[in-house]
Amino acid sequence: MDKAQVKQTILDEISKTEASIIHYKELTQPIAPNDAIGRVRRMDAINNKTINEASLRQAEHKLKTLKIVLSKIDGNDFGICLKCKQAIPLGRILIRPESLLCVNCAR
Repeated sequence: MDKAQVKQTILDEISKTEASIIHYKELTQPIAPNDAIGRVRRMDAINNKTINEASLRQAEHKLKTLKIVLSKIDGNDFGICLKCKQAIPLGRILIRPESLLCVNCAR
């Protein structure tokens, strides 16, 4: 697999992640106190909002990392682990294109 295919995989993942961020932002809108949804349902909504906020933060972090990886794709350090400076296996890059570390260093 060449860099063009890897780059397309990263671009596809960026697109999916941006769509997820939009979705999570919709789900994390404030819950109006005057909405008559009931006390238990309101507590569930607040809990779900907290979970969705965490997912939003993870998606934003993933997007940031994907953009870093995309900016490195044409450089000599693309696919090189930030810690041990060894090559990251292509399979890991394809499964987790946002990976900046090899499996051993990511543990």
